[in-house]
Amino acid sequence: MNYPTELIKEAKQRMNNRPVEGFVAGQGPLEPKIMFVGEAPGKNEVENHIPFSGQAGKELMTCLEKLSLTRADVYITSAVRSRPYSTVERVNKRTKQEEIVYPNRTPTKAEVFAHAPILDYEIATIKPELIATLGNIGLQRLLGKDYTVSRNHGQLYVGPILELNKQKTQYEWSKNTYRLLPLFHPAAIFYNRSLTPLIEHDWETLKTLIDETKKGNPE
Repeated sequence: MNYPTELIKEAKQRMNNRPVEGFVAGQGPLEPKIMFVGEAPGKNEVENHIPFSGQAGKELMTCLEKLSLTRADVYITSAVRSRPYSTVERVNKRTKQEEIVYPNRTPTKAEVFAHAPILDYEIATIKPELIATLGNIGLQRLLGKDYTVSRNHGQLYVGPILELNKQKTQYEWSKNTYRLLPLFHPAAIFYNRSLTPLIEHDWETLKTLIDETKKGNPE
């Protein structure tokens, strides 16, 4: 998506020199079958500017394939559009030399807040009939800290979502109603294979919701 120049400039200013790099725009059709909201881009995404193009992205594409969907059918974005990283000193196991690496990390609430205007703009522009959040960061950005993937995954939410107020000083509930389905982050399967049955069931729920939307029966 092409964002207004002032919106990108504002987001960079709001980040206030935080340890992040790059900027990866959301991608997909303006009338998608579903809008996915993830966490933040990783190193692969920053290098090739394609959301969810790393290992987690491959898992996401596999899930989409089971729904007879491709990347071209969906809009993919994240709560944060730059890669948050940590600075870690370690000893290289191969060379035995000390080195500094910059691994991905979870974005902070302040970083999510800094990029909130961009996600608000995307949602207002696309007006998605269905939103699926991938992991806790996207979920809590839109529904608040009382929602967690472990507790709310696969349960359709219908109601307002959080967006910035006109002053851009705090979140407030939207006047519009949205349909939102919390899903586990695609990377969750790499760390906990026992989640497989839950993840598969949630994606079956998503397929049902998409099919109902096609029939004009979102409820």
